[in-house]
Amino acid sequence: MDDASSKESPAEDQTRFISLNQPQSEKHCNNEVHTGKYTIITFLPKFLFEQFRRYANIFFLFIALLQQIPDVSPTGRWTTLLPLLFILFVSAVKEIIEDFKRHQADDEVNKRKVLVLREGEWHKVRWIEIEVGDILCVKGGEFFPADMVLLSSSAPQAMCYIETAQLDGETNLKIRQGLGQTAHLDTQGQLTELDGQLECEPPNRRLYEFTGNIKLMQDSASALPLRPEQILLRGAVLRNTQWVHGIVIYTGHESKLLLNSKSAPLKRSTVDRHTNTQILFLFFILVALSLISSIASEIWNGRHFHTDWYLGFSDKAPNPFFYNFLTFIILYNNLIPISLPVTLELVKFGQALFINADIDMYDETSNTPAAARTSNLNDELGQVKYVFSDKTGTLTENVMLFKKASIGGVIYGANEHYDVYEEHLLMENLEKHSTAPHIRMFLTMLAVCHTVVPEKDEESGEIKYQASSPDEGALVDAAAKFNFKFVERTPSYVELDLSGKKEKYEILNVLDFTSDRKRMSVIVRTSNGSILLLCKGADSVIYERLAASQEYAEDTVQHLESFAAEGLRTLCYAFREISEADYEEWASTYYKASTALQNREKKLEEAAELVEMNFTLTGASAIEDKLQDGVPETIDTLLKADIKLWVLTGDKQETAINVGYSCKLLSPDMPLLLLNEDNMADLVENLQRQITEFGDDIREENYVGLVIDGKTLQFALDPAVKQDFLSLARSCKSVICCRTTPLQKAEIVELVKHHVKVVTLAIGDGANDVGMIQAADVGIGISGNEGLQAANSSDYSIAQFRFLHKLILVHGVWSYNRLSKVILYSFYKNICLYIMEFWFAVMNGWSGQILFNNWAIAFYNVVFTALPPFAIGLFDRNISVESMQRFPQLYKESQNSEYFNSKVFWKWTSNAVFHSLIIFLFVVGALCGDIAYGNGESGDYLFVGNMAYTCVVVVVTLKAGLEMDAWNWPVHISLWCGVFFWLIFFLLYSVALPIASFTAEMYYQFQAVMGCGIFWALLFVVTVASLFRDVAWKGLRRTLWKSLAEEVQEAEINHMDPTEIVKKSVKKSLYRISSQASEVAERFNETSRLLGRLFRRRGSRPARDGDSTRHGYAFSQEEHGVMTQAELIRAYDTAKHPEGARVVAEEEHKHTA
Repeated sequence: MDDASSKESPAEDQTRFISLNQPQSEKHCNNEVHTGKYTIITFLPKFLFEQFRRYANIFFLFIALLQQIPDVSPTGRWTTLLPLLFILFVSAVKEIIEDFKRHQADDEVNKRKVLVLREGEWHKVRWIEIEVGDILCVKGGEFFPADMVLLSSSAPQAMCYIETAQLDGETNLKIRQGLGQTAHLDTQGQLTELDGQLECEPPNRRLYEFTGNIKLMQDSASALPLRPEQILLRGAVLRNTQWVHGIVIYTGHESKLLLNSKSAPLKRSTVDRHTNTQILFLFFILVALSLISSIASEIWNGRHFHTDWYLGFSDKAPNPFFYNFLTFIILYNNLIPISLPVTLELVKFGQALFINADIDMYDETSNTPAAARTSNLNDELGQVKYVFSDKTGTLTENVMLFKKASIGGVIYGANEHYDVYEEHLLMENLEKHSTAPHIRMFLTMLAVCHTVVPEKDEESGEIKYQASSPDEGALVDAAAKFNFKFVERTPSYVELDLSGKKEKYEILNVLDFTSDRKRMSVIVRTSNGSILLLCKGADSVIYERLAASQEYAEDTVQHLESFAAEGLRTLCYAFREISEADYEEWASTYYKASTALQNREKKLEEAAELVEMNFTLTGASAIEDKLQDGVPETIDTLLKADIKLWVLTGDKQETAINVGYSCKLLSPDMPLLLLNEDNMADLVENLQRQITEFGDDIREENYVGLVIDGKTLQFALDPAVKQDFLSLARSCKSVICCRTTPLQKAEIVELVKHHVKVVTLAIGDGANDVGMIQAADVGIGISGNEGLQAANSSDYSIAQFRFLHKLILVHGVWSYNRLSKVILYSFYKNICLYIMEFWFAVMNGWSGQILFNNWAIAFYNVVFTALPPFAIGLFDRNISVESMQRFPQLYKESQNSEYFNSKVFWKWTSNAVFHSLIIFLFVVGALCGDIAYGNGESGDYLFVGNMAYTCVVVVVTLKAGLEMDAWNWPVHISLWCGVFFWLIFFLLYSVALPIASFTAEMYYQFQAVMGCGIFWALLFVVTVASLFRDVAWKGLRRTLWKSLAEEVQEAEINHMDPTEIVKKSVKKSLYRISSQASEVAERFNETSRLLGRLFRRRGSRPARDGDSTRHGYAFSQEEHGVMTQAELIRAYDTAKHPEGARVVAEEEHKHTA
């Protein structure tokens, strides 16, 4: 095609053409997935960019370059460059180690294997080797390794069930169906002979859209259209289907899932950013000191130029102003600690190792430890204010358990010591109780009214139920355990096994479940010829359709309330008998509605309303959406720590609300504010009304829960509305967002992070959570059953939600507290020593002369005072693990940044200046008479400098010990080793002249200083004078103004239980919150009648009593899918053997052999 024609048809050029069983004409993206930050090529530029985002590193690079200018640096050419290179080297090693772990996790995914048809044979191939155009065989329970077009499956009509929890968070299974023209391709030979071409749109991120065609050479007809119903996306899991065959169309980072993911962001902690700001301020101070010194030097030189001939200005003129300015910049540069970046890197790396090795966060079931995939955010864990959590797989296990039932006014499963099966009460009442007919009908409905397909194992004879809805699977399984076993489904009937007796029900009609109908009905003909309508659904829709005078209606309502209070998912069951004549009349109406060309769905619903009436109530079921261990306790702890928890889920609203109650995020007496709007105008009006209602309490936490669905959220995140939405959400204690897309999850996190200015944490387990995990300040991945996409993209991975408790409350607080002290102490010790150069400049005529030896300056940070920061950063702790986990109120001090802020920083800086001035004045004052010894000998400037240097090392070492809360053997080693190293260095440097000529200026200095009595007196007096104020202030503060953490610490030291101390401390706040809760709840219960958007969990009544409230119901089913539920259940015939399954099983066995 020439250029002209190419430009005229760009769409045609963008179409992807895939040859079937032939080499591809174009090269496509490989199937490798990588979530690491670096590659071999990008490591150096990315690493250097990350390092030089820190002002300190930029500054020291500038200083190192200045020192290369001849005669400018008073401290030598290498005293900054060598430490800087060492720091960058250590940081690079740490980054390489952390990123190597990410690449290892990627390899685990890339090296998974799947069956690929190549050269007419099935081969097990690694995912990374999959190419566009390959024909794959994916087995039940396996992830799809790439985006595929479905050809055939083990199920009838090329259907299959897929679980898309990683893509959209929904727990119910979805149906996909191949084309009828490819449904027969279930053998190796047929697939090998497949010839033709598939054309489709180029890779894009639209998860729910697809356009393409397939042309088969065996079929002379034109191209066959492909729609989303034929697409199997990477990240989904094959469920309830033995196998599927498909053609790969998009691989690797061109798959829709990965196109919806972002590259790993470069995150920085709040403490890191704040430190950067303080370094900037210190730099301005350094520049100011340099300017002052340069100006003073000009003035001093001007005054002494003609009078002090011995200065030699006649031979060599004083340095110009700018030259002096650069000299003083170099002289004072160490006010900013050069070792701080590498110290923080290594301390954080050590803290990450502690997280990895924590046995309390190790999950034995899955053999999974906690893993810190980055160490740069350890301190952020101690400052979290908002937690955004996924539901499915994060809070819940996505395992539905039949827990209780109400039949004929009797509760089954109420015994705390036995579950509903072990209780045996139901089976006993089925035999002889007056409610036995109700029990029989209830169990019959469980076994008949559903879309489940039974799958019989030929070898064992056991039946496994394949359900698109986990709720339905739990109900059918419960009926089987009560000897109402569903054993066979055909297009025309279902068969039950009642303790060996077979019973058939002819399926006449299926009235589908939808979110609007909130019920599902099946019309069946029994073996005796009677026609029954069996209906299950939400209590609100069932009760308003009951016949008058229902014997057990009120009892059932009370039972429903008790079920709902426990957070169980409920369904009501009712039936009616229909005469043959009435059914024939209705069937005619229903047929006309089903064939209508206009408003078909509406007419079908209207037809269903004609027959779904005058029900007899049978009972209600209660299903537990099983939570992960420790979830309610963990959430309760987080709320007590003043951490707000928002649940962002792709599940239905009722399902999410039920889980909210069961995990204690919502309380039974908490008013709920529901936002379900169909357009922007209604949402704006509702938001304004609610904000007005909150009044002065807006943006303050109130005892109210907010629930919003995905459609409304789409409007709420509009730039014109999102501020109002955020204000309303911040006013609520708990927030649940339902039916959210991955992009919406990320947008919500970004909204809070940027407008509330707090530390956010996102936790999830699926690929649909990657966006919010990467958007949050801290991302936590659950390395569970949903694959490794979330864990690989996270900053930290844990196996269970409950481990978040210790990760935040213990490791987070420790890391923040320790790193705060490390940073403050690092600045303190540097300012304490290097500001003396300024004091010394006052006395030496602003000449730029240094007070200390060059290498003593260089080694101060990297040797003599290097260990105390590590001891603080790794081993210091003020409170025991047990107390920190028991009392989440202790989290607030770190959450509110009380350990590290501008006020604390400048207090430490002022203290450092004070200590420096005390040391300098005492040392210089003691030697002001120029007589250091009794024989009249005096020392030079290095004699003074070495005395001051030794005093500084001792003072800053003791200051480190004073700030530590835990004195253990690593602390002792770190403290005394620094002093010991200095003395050894001082001694060796003083006697090394015959060997090393560069040590000449230090010759005999050790002996001179140590032999001077004034030095020993100074060492004692200076230490006491410097630290007396610190000790006195600490004692006074801990006597009069103790923090809660300090009170608990003292109680632990005295072997007392801190419980009463904590209760006393929080008593006032708890009273205030309780009063506020009552006031807000009372106000909102009043407005709920006006707004129609609020309801309370307890005290609600069915809609037939005139109350619009309703209980949550357990029903998750795909709506508007490939097939209606009626078509689905008529597509299966379990009386026949699935031939395709046998063929593939045989061929795989042959290949394995």
